Amino acid sequence: MNEAAITLDGWYCLHDFRAIDWASWKLVSPEERTKAVDEFVQYLEKLNEAHVAKIGSHAFYSIIGQKADFMLMILRETPEELQELEAEFNKLAIADFTVPTYSYVSVVELSNYLAKDSDEDPYQNPHIRARLYPELPRTKYVCFYPMDKRREGNDNWYMLDMEQRRELMRSHGLIGRSYAGKVKQYITGSVGLDDHEWGVTLFSDDMLQFKKIVYEMRFDEVSARYGEFGEFLVGNLLDNDKLVQFLNVNK
Repeated sequence: MNEAAITLDGWYCLHDFRAIDWASWKLVSPEERTKAVDEFVQYLEKLNEAHVAKIGSHAFYSIIGQKADFMLMILRETPEELQELEAEFNKLAIADFTVPTYSYVSVVELSNYLAKDSDEDPYQNPHIRARLYPELPRTKYVCFYPMDKRREGNDNWYMLDMEQRRELMRSHGLIGRSYAGKVKQYITGSVGLDDHEWGVTLFSDDMLQFKKIVYEMRFDEVSARYGEFGEFLVGNLLDNDKLVQFLNVNK
């Protein structure tokens, strides 16, 4: 049996994608719409309080295309907190006019493929803690996609020994590091938690960087030979002012 990678696990993560029932939303009176939007903003401000206090984090983006209208990405210490926040959203007035289109449950993860041997407790390392319990950025754009490692015939990632996997991941990581300052990447593990093995969330102020980094990584053996990808969802940052404008249907 091959050696399994050891992971360091941080905050639990929920990606919640929703579509808006615009036809029903338009039938609501302006007063009721305003009240629903204000309540939604209060919910987002509650999420932001945890973000500021560094006991969690979140990202809120509109989604381009027909897969969803917006995405809430929420990080918390426990899965119970994620469920409570999901339920709290579902009890908002605005939730009556949304349709869940996709969700993803995972946990922020670092593996030992690139780790250096050390007697130090990694959870006490400030650099590692910053990656396991991140403050999600407020970049202009976001990209999310789930992925798996292939397990077919000679292209079976899990039949490679640890040294082979470590060397492949080292070269793969060099590509990601070449985009430092352009793209921030967060890997969340979902083996046993959702339909794929990992979720990848990219943040950037230039959406073209998503295309460039994913395309370049396709030529790396880890992706070219062993990577399988789910759907890609991209979007634009939503702050409170943009949210009000986004939900405005008044002529």
